[in-house]
Order: sequence, then structure tokens, then C-alpha cells
Amino acid sequence: MFGIVRPCQHVLCKGLYADWMGHLCGLCLALRDEHGHLSRLVTNYDGLLVSVLTEAQTPAPTSRRRAGPCALRGFKGADVVESEGVRLAASVSLLLAAGKVNDHVADGDGVYARRPVAAGATRLAGRWSSAGTSMAGTLGFDPAPLTAAAGRQALLERAPAPGLRALTGPAEDAVAAAFAHTAVLAGKPHNREALEAAGRGFGRLAHLIDAVEDLDDDRASGAYNPLAATGTGLDEARRHCDAAHAELRAAVDELDLPRPGLTRALLVRETGTAVSRAFATAGTPGHRPSHPPGDPGAPPGRRPPKRDPGGLLSLACAALTCCTCGLYRPAWDEDHESSCCSRFDCSGYDCCGNCGNCGSCCEDGCCCDGCSCD
Repeated sequence: MFGIVRPCQHVLCKGLYADWMGHLCGLCLALRDEHGHLSRLVTNYDGLLVSVLTEAQTPAPTSRRRAGPCALRGFKGADVVESEGVRLAASVSLLLAAGKVNDHVADGDGVYARRPVAAGATRLAGRWSSAGTSMAGTLGFDPAPLTAAAGRQALLERAPAPGLRALTGPAEDAVAAAFAHTAVLAGKPHNREALEAAGRGFGRLAHLIDAVEDLDDDRASGAYNPLAATGTGLDEARRHCDAAHAELRAAVDELDLPRPGLTRALLVRETGTAVSRAFATAGTPGHRPSHPPGDPGAPPGRRPPKRDPGGLLSLACAALTCCTCGLYRPAWDEDHESSCCSRFDCSGYDCCGNCGNCGSCCEDGCCCDGCSCD
């Protein structure tokens, strides 16, 4: 599970959270049904947005089907989304995952530096790429911007002195293409231009946030990082992120959305939260507090990092993380603090509990009791 949009039940109203889970589980099951259980590993939050956008442009609710018990839902059944939007999300997720794996292999990151692992990962990425391309064809979607993104990115990273905006270009083009095709699936061609703009803003945000989160680790390992390569400081990076978020919000405002609640909650409010989260941990390698236990300078509420114990306990926790699609993460996982809302204070983002003014709250897609966002 990966992605910059990571909502939990404390930051989405009950109805929106149920819709979100319907899309998430629908994507996971679509991957399983068409490409086998292993493909469920590519389920990711950001690819899921194309399913959300497709439904948001449709006046009537998307069809649902009943799914059986799952660990992610506390071993309960659920009504999950079944639509062309979900299949597009599955295609995008497969292609994104293939590109991510190939990028790790090319960079020799961690275990990918070992030949057997790299060979197996390359074969798996090839299977995912073929499956995603085939599924895209059934939906009338041209996957070229997504399949070419990794190659374009590699060329840009080897080019002499590329600008930061040039480096984010492949990600922007890939997301813009995926977002724009939701207008075709939903029968809203007039939304295409605004969706492309929203996709470019989101693609730039995703690329920059990833660079901010990985900056210290990349410096330590010598891996390529667009901020370090272009000499971009964190203050300037924050300005780029804020500008991209403003463009994304403006594009969402232009969309004709009969059902805007979840789209606005994710693409406007949650992306803003993602920016704040990334820069709150910037400068701490591995996203861990750099202060020792008991240090008065340590941020309030932050716990000292824990070490991976290894052995069977580590293996069992890794299996549980996989089974819950990343919602559970052990204390030594680098994404632990941002994966479970109980680990940090959600009160600043708990819309219905803390907004005080339903009108301003609902602007970002949160429906408090007694008012309507739509």
C-alpha cells in the first residue's frame, strides 16, 4: 500500500469513510478477480482516486456488490464498488507498481541490489505492466503516459542540470492522463480539461512529497533525490507544494461533480494534510524523531523509535501489514506514525468534531450532522 492520500475514519465523516472503503475494497477485489491474489499487493491509495473521480461525475451512485469478511474490515462483509472506474484504478495501480519496482531495480535500492531479487522483481514488474496495459485497452485508455513515465524520469535524472518542474513532468503527465479518462468513463467530456489540470497538480504534489520524505535517507545512501539534485531547499520545496495544492484545488472547483463530497475531501483537504505531514517530519531520517527519549526538545506526543526485532515476530507483523493493506504497521515501520490515526492527534483534522462552523467545514467535502455538503 502506498500513496500520499491516507484518510482514516477520524478525518472523514461516517458516510464518506464508508464510500472510501467501498472504493478501496472494490479495487482490491477487482485486482484479485482479474489478475490473481498476488496483484492485490499493488493496491494503492493514489490510484484509487480515479475510481472516486469516476463516481463523483455520475449523478447516480455506482453499483455495489456484497463482499465477504476481510481482516481490513474487522472480518466483516461490505458493499464494495464495482464499476469501470474501479477497473481503471486497477490498471493504473498495476502500471504504477510496475514502474516503481523497475525504478528500485534500476537504482539498486536495498534488497533490489541482489541479482536474484532484481531478476524476480523485474519479471513481476513485467507481468504487472502487461496486465495493466491489457486492462487499459478494454477501457479505451491509452496507458502510454504511465508506461513511459519511468523511462522519461530516468533520462531527466541523467540530464545535465534539469529544473525541478522538468523532473516532476512525467508524474504530472501520467496522473493527468488517468484523471482525464474518468471524464470519458463518466460521460462528462467537458470535465476533461479541468481533470488534466487537477492531475498535473496532484502528480507534482506526489512527486515533491515523496522527495521531501526521502531526502535525508537518499542523502545518506547516495540515491538520487530531485531536491538535492536541483539544490532546492525545504522552504522552496514547500512553496512549490503550496502552489501545486492551490492549482489542484482551483481545478477541482471547476469540475462538474454531481457527487463532490468524497472527491473534495480527498483531493483538497487530504492532500493539504499530506503536505503538512511531509514537512512536519522533514529533516528526520526515516521519519523518526531525532531527539533521544526524555529530551525536552522532542516534539510532544512523539515516541522514540523502535528497532525491528527480526525473526518470527517481524515476519508475522509483515504478514499482518500485508493482510490489512497497510492499515496496521508495527512500531518499527517507517510509516507507522502516519498509518494509524490513534498514533497521532487527529483533532486538528477531525472535521465534524472540531469544525465549529459547518459551512466552512463542508467546503472541503465533510458532511457534519445536520448539514449537507452537496
